[in-house]
Amino acid sequence: MKNQPALPVYAQIAYDIAAKIACGEIKEQERFSGRSLMGAQYRVSPETIRRAMRLLSDMGITEIRENVGSVVLSKARAVEYVEQYQAGSDMSRLKCELRALIEERDRLNEKITETYRKIFDLSERFRHSDRLRTYEFLLSPESPASGKDIGTLRFRQQTGATVVAVRRGEEICLSPGPGFRFEPQDILIVACEITQIALVSALLGCPPA
Repeated sequence: MKNQPALPVYAQIAYDIAAKIACGEIKEQERFSGRSLMGAQYRVSPETIRRAMRLLSDMGITEIRENVGSVVLSKARAVEYVEQYQAGSDMSRLKCELRALIEERDRLNEKITETYRKIFDLSERFRHSDRLRTYEFLLSPESPASGKDIGTLRFRQQTGATVVAVRRGEEICLSPGPGFRFEPQDILIVACEITQIALVSALLGCPPA
């Protein structure tokens, strides 16, 4: 029987019986009793079995007959019930996935906001310096720095400037190390003196954004 913890046990049993009727395991006009089901397959209380039988009867799948048990009336109704059940299960699963994605998005938005705050804090610190400012450089595919890491470029030695952060799409890397490799469309946030801008531009092959 499929495990559907969101549904009561009697509804799960009703679905399982309907699925057996839909696939032909239990034939139309075949009889079965709640007592046999209770003992041999499901091991639940008599009341749970009775509720499952009533549900199948209400759906027009079976008919409850006194002193006989349940008789299968319609395979077509069973197929319809199984399809509705599966559609409902798919909807529940998709809703759960959506909730998880929304929670993940919210966590990512919080992380992005916090990262921006750190960048702004760094920018403010440099802005109040007499000499240092931060500048943004957008790397093009033709940039001589694309595909190279900070250490190979000898960025600090060549320019005297410091890469304080790199924004790549929605991701931001703060204080990248010498092994960080630049890619086209990276936005470099560089702290330097105004006299060093030309050196940075020459190294990166692009002016400040």
